[in-house]
Amino acid sequence: MPVKLKRMYEKTDEQDGYRVLVDKVWPRGISKEKAELDDWAKEVTPSTPLRKWFNHDKEKFDAFAKYYEEELQNDKNAQQKINELAEKIASETVTLLFAAKDETCNHAVLLKQWIDEKR
Repeated sequence: MPVKLKRMYEKTDEQDGYRVLVDKVWPRGISKEKAELDDWAKEVTPSTPLRKWFNHDKEKFDAFAKYYEEELQNDKNAQQKINELAEKIASETVTLLFAAKDETCNHAVLLKQWIDEKR
């Protein structure tokens, strides 16, 4: 089944399937009820120092991608969560939700690519 990406601020619909927030910090202005989440996967988010260093700077995106992948590969909790998500993906659509304004240069895009490559 597909893995989709969506900003938390977009309208929820039935085609989202299993909805997973992949941000470490709860998005501003969204109530937990309105979010309609199935999971909050803090385990697969970039570390706080890496997230702060990147600060959504497009010029740092390539380096950020490398460091983030290293973090994912070296974190047993992240690996376990990715395996759980892979099990879900095998049977239903999974939507990775993020709050970043930039829809192309963020960790959720990298996480989706990484999951897709590992499948």
